[in-house]
Amino acid sequence: MNATTAAVRAGVARGLIELRQSFTGAELLGQLFWPVATLVAIFFLRDRRFGADGITLGTFALPGVLGMFVAFGMLLVIQSLAADREDGTLLRAKATPHGIRGYLIGKLVTVSGTILAYLTILLIPGLLIVDGLAIGGPRSWLTLAWVLLLGLVATQTVGAILGSLISSPRGAGYISLPVMGLIAISGIFYPITALPEWLRWIAQAFPIYGLGLGMRSALLSADAVGVEIGASWRHAETAAVLGAWAVAGLILAPIVLGRMARRESGSSVAERREKALQRVG
Repeated sequence: MNATTAAVRAGVARGLIELRQSFTGAELLGQLFWPVATLVAIFFLRDRRFGADGITLGTFALPGVLGMFVAFGMLLVIQSLAADREDGTLLRAKATPHGIRGYLIGKLVTVSGTILAYLTILLIPGLLIVDGLAIGGPRSWLTLAWVLLLGLVATQTVGAILGSLISSPRGAGYISLPVMGLIAISGIFYPITALPEWLRWIAQAFPIYGLGLGMRSALLSADAVGVEIGASWRHAETAAVLGAWAVAGLILAPIVLGRMARRESGSSVAERREKALQRVG
């Protein structure tokens, strides 16, 4: 077994252990809160209609919400990296051969598993709550699969890059603000065509809009495309944007994370712990 294979296996094993721990005991309640709260919001939107075709807000929002939860993987990676730097987990990973590579793989496994659990919690009851979804054909499942795969890679690798630039959980909280702003302008809960044109261009440059659009193209009927930009699902553009972010993230994340890890030391971890204790005090 070569070093790369060993790192991959160790990372996958680590990720699965962390995933299991995050869905047991008291942690399970925290994991269920946001998906369940989102389902409640969709339930209350299920009968509110807009547009000439009469599609309900709940039907329109559910696929977009699935894309939003995939994008939340970016924040989960950022928060995990910040916490692991502060408590010395990353320093311990650095001390083992190919430990940083295994750490990154493990983190991607944990976050991807968490996101897939969220999507399952949202989609299965959601199919019963709202009408007008058109899922079941092979084309729908294929579109859902490639949008999900590209979205998971794009958002989490970008999260690893941003997390490498942050030294504390407080900094991770600050980054969540612009991410939430992007979600707000990305047509998750309401058609992006209702926004000013300059905001539409900003939203289309980031993967969150592509995730929402791709999920809607997989789960909604052909009639729903009328509220999208250009009355088109634009699969080619969606794949291009998500693919570009995914490729850039895969190239840059290991480089940035490795450089950050090389600067880690026992003294820097101790200093961060002392600052954290001072904040608590």
